[in-house]
Amino acid sequence: MSTQRGDAQPVTRRKKDKTHWLYIAVIAAVILGIIVGLVAQGTQGGTKNFATSLKPLGDIFVDLIKMLIAPVIFCTIVTGIGSIAKAATVGKVGGMALLYFICMSTFALIIGLVVGNFLHPGEGLKLTEYKPGGSAGGTGNALFDFVIEIIPPGLPVLPTLFTALLVGFAVQSMGKSGEPILRAVRTFQGLVFKILMMIMWVAPIGAFGAIAAVVGATGLEAVKSMAILMVGFYVTCILFIAIVLGGLLYLVTRINIFKLMKYLGREYLLIFSTSSSESALPRLIAKLEHLGVSKPVVGVTVPTGYSFNLDGTAIYLTMATLFVSNAMGVNMSMGEQISLLIFMVIASKGAAGVTGAGLATLAAGLQAYRPELLGGVGVIVGIDRFMSEARALTNFTGNAVATVLVGTWTKEIDRDQVDRVLSGQDKFDEASMDPDAHGGTEIVEAEVVEARR
Repeated sequence: MSTQRGDAQPVTRRKKDKTHWLYIAVIAAVILGIIVGLVAQGTQGGTKNFATSLKPLGDIFVDLIKMLIAPVIFCTIVTGIGSIAKAATVGKVGGMALLYFICMSTFALIIGLVVGNFLHPGEGLKLTEYKPGGSAGGTGNALFDFVIEIIPPGLPVLPTLFTALLVGFAVQSMGKSGEPILRAVRTFQGLVFKILMMIMWVAPIGAFGAIAAVVGATGLEAVKSMAILMVGFYVTCILFIAIVLGGLLYLVTRINIFKLMKYLGREYLLIFSTSSSESALPRLIAKLEHLGVSKPVVGVTVPTGYSFNLDGTAIYLTMATLFVSNAMGVNMSMGEQISLLIFMVIASKGAAGVTGAGLATLAAGLQAYRPELLGGVGVIVGIDRFMSEARALTNFTGNAVATVLVGTWTKEIDRDQVDRVLSGQDKFDEASMDPDAHGGTEIVEAEVVEARR
């Protein structure tokens, strides 16, 4: 086990460093893009200037994401069905958890729709329609057109989704004989996400081109619109946690959500530094068990929730979609909005914690329902990283609350232990999470792997 532990620790550290540097690079690219756009507009005037000619950089990045949409959707749906089926077979706990996840994801979608339609983020930007290289309305730059030409086109999304659903349920119906197929899909998913991570390192270039182009065309109006989206998203997530999750938690358990969040303080700092709730998964399992929730409930609810309970992601996809549609001057009916967002929430299952998966899901939904909106995804690339922390923190809080609620409903929680822990009388032993401590993260990570299988 020591070898496995020694191998796992360096991998985790490398991932944290990559995410950290990518985050910094995107922020720098956004700032530089805003400066270039404002300078170009001020010196050259009009909507045609040097900054707007950089738009193909964003289009190239969108094409790279589009190339991977079909394999990402296929793998996440098939593996997602695997985790859902696993939870459903555990009886009362799994069934109750899945029902709760469906209800909360739907509620998060509704909140995102209400806030997005109230704020109207992106209005006035007047982004141009996406035009692939080689068409009659190409980029006008031979180098950019050449690069766009060599990127393979993506496969149709809706047929891919339908095929993935059939494969997922078929594999599950095969029982143990279908496990090798599921493992093969998971292996291929690892390859796809590795390629996606490689593409994400081009995100700073794509963000720079897209932001410079939109700021060069509209000036400070673009900065204002992006700020409205980001602030609106953060406020929505805060209210969702404090009012919706907090209210439900207190109503059912009489537990104050702020006390629970204080108890999980170190995990919040870890998530904020990595922009991924996946980094805190082993610690969340250990802390919820220490809180007094039974091990079976934690072992089923937490891993399943990481794939199926994505409240922050649902809110993000909703508001980002409305931002893109408003920015490109495309009016979407309420029916179109609902069907598109339901597709996105389904398509995002099984990809929690994977850098770029949220962006790929957004692009997949737009390509399937309104392909003309794909050009606006380039702008989202620039501000996606600014919203990733709120998205991850909301997902994490939702899963913590869900576990406590399911434990209460199934009477698999020690209320006396909960009171002692949240009052500070029984503190969590942080040394137990030390990789060098005997019985620490090694045991917890083994439980995570087993539960997720």
